[in-house]
Amino acid sequence: MSTPPDACGRPAEIEDLRQRVHGFIRDVVIDAEPAPGERLDDKARDQMQTAAKAAGVFAPLVPREYGGQGTPLGHWSPILQEAGYSPIGPSALNCMAPDEGNMHLLHLIARDEHKRRYLEPLARGDIRSCFAMTEPHPGAGSDPDALRTTARRARDRWVINGHKRFISGAVGATFCIVMARTHAGSDRPAGATMFLVDMDTPGVRVGQQIHTVDRYIAGGHPHLHFDGVEVGDEAVLGEPGLGFRYAQVRLGPARLTHCMRWLGLARRALDIAVDRADRRVLFGSLLRSLGMAQQLIADSVIDIETSDAIIAKAATLLEHDPKAGSALSSVAKVHCSEAIYRVIDRAIQLCGGDGVSDGLPLAQYLNEVRPFRIYDGASEVHRWAIARRASAQRRSAVEP
Repeated sequence: MSTPPDACGRPAEIEDLRQRVHGFIRDVVIDAEPAPGERLDDKARDQMQTAAKAAGVFAPLVPREYGGQGTPLGHWSPILQEAGYSPIGPSALNCMAPDEGNMHLLHLIARDEHKRRYLEPLARGDIRSCFAMTEPHPGAGSDPDALRTTARRARDRWVINGHKRFISGAVGATFCIVMARTHAGSDRPAGATMFLVDMDTPGVRVGQQIHTVDRYIAGGHPHLHFDGVEVGDEAVLGEPGLGFRYAQVRLGPARLTHCMRWLGLARRALDIAVDRADRRVLFGSLLRSLGMAQQLIADSVIDIETSDAIIAKAATLLEHDPKAGSALSSVAKVHCSEAIYRVIDRAIQLCGGDGVSDGLPLAQYLNEVRPFRIYDGASEVHRWAIARRASAQRRSAVEP
């Protein structure tokens, strides 16, 4: 079977939390998983979150003052890999996108009144949230500079107008963090501004649902419309005009947490495949003894271990050198999104016909991880940025 994350050098309290999450996922969460292709209902989610609180594993990334476990960023990976061993594990532990990224952003950027109003109930699992940046073409997508949603000043109010799409978690969310373009003022630069907008504010409308192959993000990925939405200065998250800077605060760690959760699912897929190889007899031999099967297993172990290593390095950099860590998180996102897909695809191959049936969850796992090569920036866009950085670094090293 695949080995758990390396505990070498891990603080005792982190290893203790990892082991408790490991046990909770296997003892409580896996038995509650919906059938492949079905969604986790709110009642089951609430029941598991209650159990997670009782087990002391709830909100593992949230600071202790907000009721979480206070895991430092450099140690997120082993915890989220254990949570991600089940596709509903992150929801059970309240470390699922987009809430996890929003909680991290609010903790770092929000004023005290925002933390009381939004972060505290989100950390408790009482509400859900969404993050509205992506727009229909030609608006912001892989290129955030194409942002078309606007917020203009009208007397002492901001008026937000725009159309967003692929807004994960919007159905049933209590509030949204909205990215909108704002003009310069006497006390603010031109650029983008983040706003905290309650979803029941007049003018906010959840539009058509976008039906995707993934199933485990509560609230789906619908369109979201802002038609003359009026909010006051108290709705501004952080400072006006600094939205793109704050987006990097959120997106770097968010890319990595996706890698961490999905790497846990890759470990689950490999375990399913290895268990099958240990039992299945073909041509008079166990599948595990056949060379082609051994290569599939070995290549998956290699993909898992290299992904684990690059995640660990990027997480450490993000903690101590956010700029370098954000750059490496882009590398990690490309590598892990493709390696994890390969691991699950090989597991399906090893399981043959059962692998593509609903008798095993592997085909749904493949559906869950395939969008990761597009979400949070397509692999091609990240490769473009990675290549530009490499060229710039080389020029600065050799030019006088």
